Amino acid sequence: MGSITWLELLLLGLASFRLTRLIVDDLIMEWLRKPFFHTKVVELEDGKKEEWEIPNGWIGEGLSCHWCVGVWSALINFLLYYYIPFGYFLVLILAIAGLQSIFYKWSEKLS
Repeated sequence: MGSITWLELLLLGLASFRLTRLIVDDLIMEWLRKPFFHTKVVELEDGKKEEWEIPNGWIGEGLSCHWCVGVWSALINFLLYYYIPFGYFLVLILAIAGLQSIFYKWSEKLS
């Protein structure tokens, strides 16, 4: 394996960003996080109640941390890109979705 191009770095960066968001935040991956969290109901000063998701143990802490999951996402994407024959396409799809989510957040702020 030689040097990495700027395009590959950008592609892997966007894919890692999207995979991290997918694992830490998105509803579709709640099944993965759920066993490592418990719900705490907190009553606010105005009488309203809020539900907080509290991590259980080090796995829950890790799954709630963008920095932690980001490192693992980068490793997964790197291995997919360089060592799995169809991995390039998975990384490309994640990168496109990552770029789309950045554009979406940006457009929300404009409107």
